[in-house]
Amino acid sequence: MTAAADPEASSLRFDVIVAGAGLTGATLALALAQAGAEVALVDAQPVTHDVPGARDGRASAITLSSMNQWRALGVADAIAAEAEPIRSILITDGASPGASRRPQGPGLLRFDGADLGDADGADADDPCLGWMVENDIARRAVYAALRESSARVFAPAVIAAADLGVRAAEVRLKDGLRLEAPLVVGAEGRRSLVREAAKIKTFGWPYAQVGLVATVALAKPHHGVAHEYFLPRGPLAILPLSRQRASLVWSESKDSAKALDQGGDAAFEAHLARRFGDQLGAPVLTGPRSAFPLALQIAEAMVGPRAALVGDAAHAIHPIAGQGLNKGLKDVAALAEVIIDARRLGEDWGSDLVLERYARWRRFDSAGLAAATDVFTRLFSTDAPLVRAARDLGLRFVHQSAPLRRLFVREASGALGDAPRLLRGQAL
Repeated sequence: MTAAADPEASSLRFDVIVAGAGLTGATLALALAQAGAEVALVDAQPVTHDVPGARDGRASAITLSSMNQWRALGVADAIAAEAEPIRSILITDGASPGASRRPQGPGLLRFDGADLGDADGADADDPCLGWMVENDIARRAVYAALRESSARVFAPAVIAAADLGVRAAEVRLKDGLRLEAPLVVGAEGRRSLVREAAKIKTFGWPYAQVGLVATVALAKPHHGVAHEYFLPRGPLAILPLSRQRASLVWSESKDSAKALDQGGDAAFEAHLARRFGDQLGAPVLTGPRSAFPLALQIAEAMVGPRAALVGDAAHAIHPIAGQGLNKGLKDVAALAEVIIDARRLGEDWGSDLVLERYARWRRFDSAGLAAATDVFTRLFSTDAPLVRAARDLGLRFVHQSAPLRRLFVREASGALGDAPRLLRGQAL
């Protein structure tokens, strides 16, 4: 429920304060509230469940484990009703814009739903690799569930400062209200105030690319196939959406991206068609376009005194693998389980001892994914002949090896390793 500031209450006490009401922060607040914790969710933007359609045009590839988590929280049905199943993923290495016209050419790698096998959440009768979900549809479902939960939402509300003490954390809002809790979670993205308050440094580097995002209507059926073309200036992904549309994630050089972003719709569509080819017919823009710089940013630690980080506040990566939101939802499942288990045992869930369990659980997976996406970005954003020959050989080798395909698919779906309960569809 949404809470306004109480002028007579100078301080409110909670079990956990979550800063940031994006999909990662909102899902964490919902999970904790449903498990009995007293949660405050703070965001500078209004948090409303009645979003009238898409606002920013972004969509995310949602893995089976992420959908399992939403299923355990009771929001999966509302999200899946408007999601598009990903039946296959086709990866092609293109040497030039025209190379994408040869879908069966050198370097092709294909993944199918059958590669998942018996992974948690996989439907043997109708296998799919995951779902494409428009972010605003997912937010609408999660916000509606939050409205019915015990979580208190302070939005729009700006955090003026966060003090991380020995026994408790205090968040001061600009309207004067103070929120206290044993733990504050930073889920506010790359520019995390909680991370700064915890004095956690970051490292990383910018890429010589800009990401262009848009939604297009397709003239021909996409059949649930996600296409990713690795072109010399960056990857181009055309991902299936409902109602015969596709989500476009297009990485380009800065100069080219600027020209594409500032040009008219007709020019944008023409350049897209030239790069993608005519497999799906001429693409037509159906919503706004957006552009954002691409960079790698990793926090040196996922926890600090009375603080924990999730999602992009902890690790922001290149969208080449489509794992950004899933990575954050993995953080949510692990942190929620650690907090709730410690709370039930009577432990101080904001202590260093408890928070280190979360850090250990997520450290290797987070670092490994960040390193892999960085390597893939560099490997597939060049047209050097030797590099191109090596990566084409690697793509063909994986394509021809069913065990390797299954390994990659199950790892991407979150089906491998010590998965938290929520990612297996189990309640906390």
